[in-house]
Amino acid sequence: MGWVIMSERELNRVEVLAQVDDGCLSVDNAANMLDLTRRQVFRLLKRYRQDGASAIRHQARGKPPNNRIHHAKRDYALSLIKENYVDFGPTLAAEMLAEHHGLKVSRETVRKWMQEDGVWLSRKQRRTFHQPRLRRECYGELIQIDGSDHRWFEDRADPCTLLVFIDDATSTLMELRFVKSESTFSYFEALESYLLKHGRPVAFYSDKHTVFRVPKPNEHMTGMTQFGRALAELNIEIICANSSQAKGRVERANRTLQDRLVKALRIAGISNMEDGNAFLGGFVERYNARFAKVPAKPDNLHRALNIEPDRLAEVFCLRDKRYVTKDLTLKYDRKRIRLEVNDLTRGLVGKYVDVYEMPDGRIQVRAKGVALPCAIFDPHQQRVTHAAITENKRLGAVLAYIKEEQDKPAPRPKVKPISAKNGYKKTGRRSPGAPSKMEAYYERRRAERAAEAKAAETTSGTSKALHPLEKPRQLPWREPQRPSQALSPCNSPQYPRGN
Repeated sequence: MGWVIMSERELNRVEVLAQVDDGCLSVDNAANMLDLTRRQVFRLLKRYRQDGASAIRHQARGKPPNNRIHHAKRDYALSLIKENYVDFGPTLAAEMLAEHHGLKVSRETVRKWMQEDGVWLSRKQRRTFHQPRLRRECYGELIQIDGSDHRWFEDRADPCTLLVFIDDATSTLMELRFVKSESTFSYFEALESYLLKHGRPVAFYSDKHTVFRVPKPNEHMTGMTQFGRALAELNIEIICANSSQAKGRVERANRTLQDRLVKALRIAGISNMEDGNAFLGGFVERYNARFAKVPAKPDNLHRALNIEPDRLAEVFCLRDKRYVTKDLTLKYDRKRIRLEVNDLTRGLVGKYVDVYEMPDGRIQVRAKGVALPCAIFDPHQQRVTHAAITENKRLGAVLAYIKEEQDKPAPRPKVKPISAKNGYKKTGRRSPGAPSKMEAYYERRRAERAAEAKAAETTSGTSKALHPLEKPRQLPWREPQRPSQALSPCNSPQYPRGN
């Protein structure tokens, strides 16, 4: 007989029954010790005497339960999960099985099946714990905002950023919007949509991004960003969190959205930001119906707009002051803006004017609220400067802009050498170099040979016969020196080389 698995209670019963069988313990005392009746003790004692200690263990041990799910249903659910929901969590996978396939299984059963099959691995508790902060009591009192850069459309499109506005009191998603990157204009666009839907909240709670906070203010700056200036005009406060855990409500919402929203976009077949923004309205309603909480107090602290909706475009723009030079020009964003000459602009020389940059790229120059006619002197001179400082959250958008500019066909720049400043022009001919000092010597030797040859031709039959062993005299000949070679004592004709 092999090993028998028994529980601690069953082992205790075996020990007591053995003492009763040996006569060391009475049945009444055994019943009190095991908290059983005398009849049950006699039943157990009978089984113990007939089949031994193994008969005391529970008879259902090792047998399948009566309410178990058939293995065919389990295999069918796992096949659906592997085919359509391989990266879904157990909770979301159970919801998708019940909603799209009519297969109702509890999430813990799905979790157990996925873990047994190796599809799902439990997350280890390795995060640090922070002291929790209580929710705000009223709806609209504090709105947490953040941007999540992620592959929301997976491999169907490039990565983009999702701007998330969530209420701190109720965890209600107030505004969602897909944008290229976290920039001032993208937050202006999302804020305008938020204000038209809900009104003005008491305050926004954000991180230390440069859209919301000046990292290194000085005495010459107001210490307020363009986004902060717009909120100040709308009488809305902006508060920056000291850590990501401080605004954990929006961070946890980002993690949930990176799971549920990505899969919802995949099921809907959406692969661009325009269709994604149109899809977000229905998704927000379903999300809030499931995850929104009831606030501690029923008050709604949202306020009506303090300006006309038509004037929001003047608030949600970039503003700055620029100095007007003597030639009625000013510089803004690496552009030179020229003002038209009229009675109003003549008195602006040496003064500062307001420059408005609209979301569509238009630039307006105003003096005391009056728009001035102007024109950009060189509209094509703006570019990303060399070694420009770029934030990490905007690096993707900047690289996309650089790639787009590099792909454009541009004329090859004409590079002039330094010698062109002195009027030098290339002719394409190579200079022969300086004349050699041996040319005069070679000319004299050639003249002497020509004279000797001429004298030999004019002599008729009077030339001396040579001895058979005598060779004609030959003048020494050396190869002409190249102009590039320098004349030195070792290669001079007066100092012949030795062998």
